[in-house]
Amino acid sequence: MVNKVKNVSELLPAIAGHKQEGKKIVFTNGCYDLLHIGHVRCFKEARNLGDVLVVGLNSDRSVRALKGAPRPIVPEQERAEILAALECIDYVTIFDQDNPRDIIAQVKPDILVKGGDWTVDTIVGRDIVESYGGKVLSLPLTAGVSTTAIVNNIATHLSKQP
Repeated sequence: MVNKVKNVSELLPAIAGHKQEGKKIVFTNGCYDLLHIGHVRCFKEARNLGDVLVVGLNSDRSVRALKGAPRPIVPEQERAEILAALECIDYVTIFDQDNPRDIIAQVKPDILVKGGDWTVDTIVGRDIVESYGGKVLSLPLTAGVSTTAIVNNIATHLSKQP
């Protein structure tokens, strides 16, 4: 099986090859600290929009910067491997910046997607993708599902333990 987890220097030639074949590249990104059904549904829907789905994964350092300690719960290499196990995801790349702007500028996806907790006008990289005629979409969320809700639910259950 081909390793789907790629650093940028490995990812970019692979993407260039797909583009030469006329394939449509879709990109999304996030922390994916605790993978849940909302993430999986978003990945499947994103993959159906094109031919190749690239997932940008926040590094441990960037997750801490965005979410605060003690996040992430799951280390970046494990999160990357979990994402790569999903059939609908073609590539996973870890980025260390606080946002995916640089990786989006390098990948130049045809379609940039995020979950519905982001409106199109707040999606990082929108200006880049639209500058060359790409599309930016906000996909519907799965109601009541979030990593924060899962963490809070676990904390509540643990606090009730005798």
